[in-house]
Amino acid sequence: MSRKAIIIDCDPGVDDAVALFLAFASPEDLEILAVTTAAGNVDATLTARNARLIRQLAGREDVPVHAGAAVPLVREPIAAAHFHGESGLGTLPVFEPAAPVAPGHAAQAIVDLVMCRPAGSVAMAVTGPMTNLALALRLEPALAERLGTVVVMGGARREGGNITASAEYNIYADPHAADVVFRSGVSCVVLGLDATHQLRATPQRLARIAAIDTVAARSVATLIGFSSDIERRLVGGDSPPMHDPSTVAYLLAPQLFTAVPVDLRVETTSALTAGHTAVEFRLDAAAASVASIRWVTQVDHAAVFDLFYERLAR
Repeated sequence: MSRKAIIIDCDPGVDDAVALFLAFASPEDLEILAVTTAAGNVDATLTARNARLIRQLAGREDVPVHAGAAVPLVREPIAAAHFHGESGLGTLPVFEPAAPVAPGHAAQAIVDLVMCRPAGSVAMAVTGPMTNLALALRLEPALAERLGTVVVMGGARREGGNITASAEYNIYADPHAADVVFRSGVSCVVLGLDATHQLRATPQRLARIAAIDTVAARSVATLIGFSSDIERRLVGGDSPPMHDPSTVAYLLAPQLFTAVPVDLRVETTSALTAGHTAVEFRLDAAAASVASIRWVTQVDHAAVFDLFYERLAR
């Protein structure tokens, strides 16, 4: 079976780091053309450093890392260090990676990598604010028809928000960029909090990961352990959701997810509800047949964690 060519656009971030480890551990399934980074969970300098650090720990220096947007399109930056630690990687030991960032802005790298390949052949996982992709679409409007499926972690409907009452962090951090992407016609699969809250790292699942004797598994156990402590302290539970790794899991095993066509709009003007995702399921047959966005409603969480265990053991 041929590998799936992908670009991972991220803002590492604890759960972005877990997603990267999962992707890097799947070379026979995923041809990672590049990792692109933007400011989000922490500032742009740290997200680029963190992506390179995870790349080095995973032994995947073959994958270029392109640094990108340092600020959102319009709004002031909104960091989330209270959920990810000052470094962005919780209690994972940090260091300056040996390999530098690749030349060129992340948005231009996205354009170049997608436009030089056949239409529909390059997918993306977007696990942070969508600033880089929005900038890429502005640089090259034909990108919208050229891209394959873009798997997005962002938004919320039934679950409500995790940064405000109605907004999920990745969308809230750059709602204008999300609006550009969702209005562009790009084919998107969106994993909002409705889906990622089904994918929880229970203490039993964390213990199983911690028992795997690989660098990736030990690192992931440290990252999830930090998230578990934050979940207990700030939320009151002991099983943090695996937000960003869900995108890579979808690219590896889409059959483990149920997604339905929707009309999705992002609020960009209201100070009260900025970043809110209005998700409309009530589409007639004609609208559903041409909808560019699918919203994930169900996740086979046990099977997804089985995938995690298998990949992290490699």
